[in-house]
Amino acid sequence: MKPDFQKFYGKDIPILSGAIHYFRVHPDYWKDRLMKLRACGFNTVETYVPWNFHEPKEGQFNFDGFGDLPRFIEVAAEVGLKVIIRPGPYICAEWEFGGFPGWLNQDRNMRLRCAWPPYLEKVHNWFNVLIPKITPYLCTKGGPVIAVQIENEYGSYGSDKEYLTYIENLLIQLGVDCLLFTSDGPDIDMLSGGTLPHIWKTANFGSRPEESFANLREFQPEGPDMCCEFWCGWFDHWGEMHHTRDAADVADVLERMVKNGGSVNMYMFHGGTNFGFWNGANKDQNGQYQPTTTSYDYHALLSEAGDTTPVYEACKSVLEKYFGPAPDIKVTNSKKKAYGKVELARYSSIWDNLPEPVKAAAPLTMEELGQEYGYVLYRKEVKLPPVSREFLAKKDYKMELNISGLRDRAVVFIDGKQLGTLYCNNPGEKLAIPLPKDDSFRLDILVENMGRVNYGPDLAYPCGISGSVRIGYNTLFGWEMYSLPLDKLLPQKTNPSDDPAVFYKGTFTVSEVCDTFLDISNFRKGVAYINGFNLGRYWEVGPARTLYIPAPLLKVGENEIVLFETDGLSGEPTIELRDSHVWINTPQ
Repeated sequence: MKPDFQKFYGKDIPILSGAIHYFRVHPDYWKDRLMKLRACGFNTVETYVPWNFHEPKEGQFNFDGFGDLPRFIEVAAEVGLKVIIRPGPYICAEWEFGGFPGWLNQDRNMRLRCAWPPYLEKVHNWFNVLIPKITPYLCTKGGPVIAVQIENEYGSYGSDKEYLTYIENLLIQLGVDCLLFTSDGPDIDMLSGGTLPHIWKTANFGSRPEESFANLREFQPEGPDMCCEFWCGWFDHWGEMHHTRDAADVADVLERMVKNGGSVNMYMFHGGTNFGFWNGANKDQNGQYQPTTTSYDYHALLSEAGDTTPVYEACKSVLEKYFGPAPDIKVTNSKKKAYGKVELARYSSIWDNLPEPVKAAAPLTMEELGQEYGYVLYRKEVKLPPVSREFLAKKDYKMELNISGLRDRAVVFIDGKQLGTLYCNNPGEKLAIPLPKDDSFRLDILVENMGRVNYGPDLAYPCGISGSVRIGYNTLFGWEMYSLPLDKLLPQKTNPSDDPAVFYKGTFTVSEVCDTFLDISNFRKGVAYINGFNLGRYWEVGPARTLYIPAPLLKVGENEIVLFETDGLSGEPTIELRDSHVWINTPQ
């Protein structure tokens, strides 16, 4: 299908788009980022719509603050941009569960991304709320939205044409009468499985545009070529290198597309931040779990803090070469400030703030507990064999703890003292439990959902513990489970433990509100909050040693920082507020 831009513009024009996810950017900065997109010479902004962000609990919807999609569309129109909407219901995007709400997994029989009636019912209910918020802004009604995507990169997952047809028909029934399209990777099987014969097809890639467009032509002999995701950078996983890409290389690929009339969407123009627990994860070819970092800098045209980069300038030069001078819009980078060091002190502990437990014979998953994100504490009183302590010592009795179905990382405590950690990437790993002094001991397992997989065949797996906990040959039964979503801070009972799983708090005063970066180099693993807002996870393995704090999250006067630390400190309980990111793993 050839897009009829004559209807919308009076002439055919290429789509020159950049991806900005409104849910990854503080709303006070939307206009700044969109103006920089327009000033670079682009004419369109593209965004996904994350189902889980807008419907965190089934039937409870949020379109305020970071979720105010209509306002984002309006701001884009104000600065002279057209808009592409990609509503999913699956979005990938390195976002938790690919945008699916965790509560879908409460149904153990759920089948995602196919014509499975219980799944389609949930999608229908969601689209009935979402799509009416988009249709007033369609170009057919004089608005800025020129195109809406059907599903997302479906050819990388399945080939259920009945399902794709259902999504297409549902969008049309709900009033979407503008251009519909699909986007898939450039491989033949991806393009074959991910689209419908009559739908406009686009391809996603990061290099070799001639080859990718040639593949696309096999499926779409007529109509415009478009790269719906030009991967101009890449995202980071914890413990891996920070991704970078040469600006000249990005500009070269962009030029090879646009000089021959191709349209493009830069993915990402501005990455932003995976605040809170919204980061996703991947699995590599060996099945290793790879959680995505809090920073979604992506080495994009704008940095995580919205600063223009060499890639920005290089791409602007290419666009001006082929499309004339960019709009004369003055753009500036935000002011950054190093507020210095802040001393923190223990002030609270999860041990004194536990909610009422759920009791069950076997461990329940996070979803079975009615929880989507955060942590679950699994507790069990373990009794020793009813024989003498001397006999056990003589037999060199060993107790080794093993967890099957761990999702994703556990900190283990014996009688409130940290024993060690277990990780899902080491499924056969065991922890040796020292012979306790008493006839029984309390076993606590603090399990963190570090981000559900957002891409590939392993989407729908439950979090928490989905298998069993064993000591030696014995599977342990009779558990108490405490839900700790930590979307908001726990009640502040001040009797902190001497061991990890405690909260640290500090305050600092500012006279001028600026962007800043939280350096957590003395802390090891946990979650950070600024004035009650969940900034996201930190982890000593990098690559980012800092967390970005947008200025709108601060206030003139006293500000509060809280860290929930699960693993224990590596230095004094101090943090530092810097004026730039610190990367500890970067390419040499």
